[in-house]
Amino acid sequence: MADITPTPGIHHVTCIAGDPQQNLDFWVETLGLRLAKRSINQDDPSTYHFFFTDAEGTPGTSMTFFPWESLSRGKVGTGQVSRTAFRVPEGSLDYWEDRFDEYGVDYDDRVERFGETVLPFSDPDGLPVELVEVEIPDDDPTVPWTEFVPEDVAIRGFHSVTLWLADPQPSEDLLETMGFERVGTEKAQGDTPGDERTRFAATGTVGKYVDVLPTIESSRQGLGTVHHVAFQTPTDEDQEAMRKAVQSKGLRPTAQINRHWFRSVYFREFGGVLFELATSDPGYTADEPLDDLGGRLVLPGEFEGRREQIEAGLTDVTVPRAESAEADD
Repeated sequence: MADITPTPGIHHVTCIAGDPQQNLDFWVETLGLRLAKRSINQDDPSTYHFFFTDAEGTPGTSMTFFPWESLSRGKVGTGQVSRTAFRVPEGSLDYWEDRFDEYGVDYDDRVERFGETVLPFSDPDGLPVELVEVEIPDDDPTVPWTEFVPEDVAIRGFHSVTLWLADPQPSEDLLETMGFERVGTEKAQGDTPGDERTRFAATGTVGKYVDVLPTIESSRQGLGTVHHVAFQTPTDEDQEAMRKAVQSKGLRPTAQINRHWFRSVYFREFGGVLFELATSDPGYTADEPLDDLGGRLVLPGEFEGRREQIEAGLTDVTVPRAESAEADD
């Protein structure tokens, strides 16, 4: 097996939503993330693909959604990413609880996990999400987006994902092959059916953790579930080495696929979770200036020639703007 560069951590997480306007309103206005890219699902151009990020679309900050309005509600269970957690600055959870009360967001009591305070909540489609208080270093690579929330409480990219797996051991071995290090195990609290939570850490700062819990809870993909999780393989060379390492474990990764803002390789890990390897370039400014990210429907490559047909099949949406929210007060 060729030497690999360990993954720095999560690149993006892609989920399934229902109503696209509801999805935009929640993730932009309520949670304060930037809509960095408004596009279409390149495998199903009849639906949108929204990318919510920090101010600059930094790798490790992209929460993305396919709003499939006709799907039924899913069920989180084994073989899935069960929780997606974001970093927020220390001392900010009081702000977020007040904001959730104001916006009618369902949230649970805080829990302590590996010495950190976690606030679990759900988005409008029932997707399980968490905010985790951490110390944000001065040289942190993320740039807070402050149109709707102040800088000192703003979401600063991913903290972790939690995998629910019937047989964790093969998946844990795979994570170590990808460059994650086992850093601890503790009794799971409240939000999971497993007895123990095992944490793995990558080499980077953002999205560095993957937690694994054993469960035989049944699952069903649909609204409110994660479609896949992507890990950073910054260069093509990094990605190909990781692809070969994954293949050597007996898995079947795809060839590289051009996703316009990054290049991707996909495979299902041993427990059934869909993993992706994603490059860092060319990034979201490849087709829009930084100041205009998310300002228009971007149709990559061949899809631009079908713009009229594609736009006719999409639901009209309005991106929340702070000035509009203030005018309504």
